[in-house]
Amino acid sequence: MKKYQVGIIGATGMVGQRLITLLHNHPWFDIALLAASRSSAGKTYEEAVRGRWMMKAPLPETVQAMMVCDAAEAETIAKAVDFIFCAVSLPKDETRAMEEGFARLGIPVVSNNSACRLVDDVPMIIPEINAEHAQMIKAQQQRLGTDRGFIVVKPNCSIQSYVPALHALMEFHPIALNVCTYQAVSGAGRTLANWPEMLGNVIPYIGGEEEKSEQEPSKVWGQLSADKDAVIGSHFPRISAQCLRVPVEDGHLAAVSVAFENPPTRAEILERWTHFHTLPQALKLPSAPDPFLIYLEEDNRPQPTLDAEAGHGMAITIGRLREDPLMDWRFVCLSHNTLRGAAGGSVLTAELLCAQGYITHRDKGENT
Repeated sequence: MKKYQVGIIGATGMVGQRLITLLHNHPWFDIALLAASRSSAGKTYEEAVRGRWMMKAPLPETVQAMMVCDAAEAETIAKAVDFIFCAVSLPKDETRAMEEGFARLGIPVVSNNSACRLVDDVPMIIPEINAEHAQMIKAQQQRLGTDRGFIVVKPNCSIQSYVPALHALMEFHPIALNVCTYQAVSGAGRTLANWPEMLGNVIPYIGGEEEKSEQEPSKVWGQLSADKDAVIGSHFPRISAQCLRVPVEDGHLAAVSVAFENPPTRAEILERWTHFHTLPQALKLPSAPDPFLIYLEEDNRPQPTLDAEAGHGMAITIGRLREDPLMDWRFVCLSHNTLRGAAGGSVLTAELLCAQGYITHRDKGENT
């Protein structure tokens, strides 16, 4: 198989670093280009991240000597890659302009950023849930004036523990959901070592996170419009979310209470979670966990230190299923926020788009 040549925009940040650890030995993708802000441009990658490499794994030798490009040099970047992952720290309007600029140059963009998530014709994909939303790409390409470029985004990391667990139960029609997420410091691009004020502390506010948690599932669960140029958002379930930052390195935990129109039994819930097999597993995509949903019987699980790495960090672990006195059922979910919730989810999405022919090798596609 001819490997795809991949660029990482925002390569020096935490998500960019995580992408490097996932891609440097990937069976389908080769890292062809690393780009970051002007302050890092012109340095080797090793120089650019010296003293701020945040991954537990060592910096891969294959990227140490790579020169970092200026992320603003879109035309130069576009000539070097088949597609890009984008994980930048810019204001939303600048991020959207950057991503649409790459797309107009004929480059598919798989984005970790929030700027385009609620743009009508931009698919926001969790591959196991709404792969069919990629059909909007054609309409987006018509808007942007390109035959090959497009933008696909992943959702907010905080929803990716509990939305898959609920999706497996959609036949019972969940109508109301109350969720409180306990989110690791890596979700803010930090570690406990460089955020000492988090030690022994909890911050009951994460800017914009509750709004994303309440709004984004509607698009993920929505139906394609007749013209396949937008998603008609789902009105159910209604979601009330609270998001807290906790002194944990990796792993977002969600405490969920849910009411159903047709309440399932405990046995029905466990059966649906156990047998939840989806398109990424059927296609045997390299990053697809199998199983995707894992129920743990122990009363004190899941835990970030024990379970965040389940399925190489791409599986969702669930526990403490029990009846709820106000709703119908309650349970706890856990996802690895920089793997499933960020870089790994983007890599899996890119694998899906390659397998379905939306991402092609540039020498077989159009230049604009």
